[in-house]
Amino acid sequence: MSKVVIIDDEHLARSIVKEYLQKHPQLELAAECADGFEGLKAIQQYQPSLIFLDIQMPKINGFEMLELIEQPPAVIFTTAFDEYAIKAFEAHAIDYLLKPFNQERFDRALMKWSDHKSTDGDATTKELLETASLSPAQSNRVVVKNGSKIKIIPVHDIYYLEAADDYVKVHTQEGYFLKNKTMSHFEHVLDGQQFVRSHRSYIVNIQQITRIDPYEKDNHIAILRSGGRVPVSRGGYGKLKAVLGL
Repeated sequence: MSKVVIIDDEHLARSIVKEYLQKHPQLELAAECADGFEGLKAIQQYQPSLIFLDIQMPKINGFEMLELIEQPPAVIFTTAFDEYAIKAFEAHAIDYLLKPFNQERFDRALMKWSDHKSTDGDATTKELLETASLSPAQSNRVVVKNGSKIKIIPVHDIYYLEAADDYVKVHTQEGYFLKNKTMSHFEHVLDGQQFVRSHRSYIVNIQQITRIDPYEKDNHIAILRSGGRVPVSRGGYGKLKAVLGL
């Protein structure tokens, strides 16, 4: 028997999925959750094979919740129309159910999931999240895990980002937080007029720069309001000059 978790802030939507699941006795409903925080805890506790996940939810949305899971389960999305979500679903998701949906459409989604069980769901989900990150709603904040807590960081609170093996250090006034993304990802989704890749391993918020000093050969160093020092390569210096109008 496979465990299932429902994550949706609408009580009626959860009730409909529960009702439709009754036709599938091979699936055990382990938990139903009203937001992404509850959903994250339930996934960690029950390790479900499949989740039914809404996108637009309070606190953190469905995509942000998935980003916090190292090995996410298979996902069938249940959501209202969203342009970027649909692009992501069509490219990479197992299936998505546009509300309102009926039992027949629900059953087809489960059949599709059953057919895809042998595929690499983790890689598929990561590809989906990369596509979904192009949504404006996904690029104005960064959601990270801080121990057992979840931290939401508005992008304007970020001082700079630093490469750290398979993670990126997101530096803020409160210190740094680790995000399991690449520097290329952040370079792609952040506003290029606010964040500049000053060095192969650094992206800096230009609003934080107080001055740029020469530093060894053709390199420079950016001095931040916080006192932080961010390396600037020769190529990065050219990018900064262009954005700053120097």
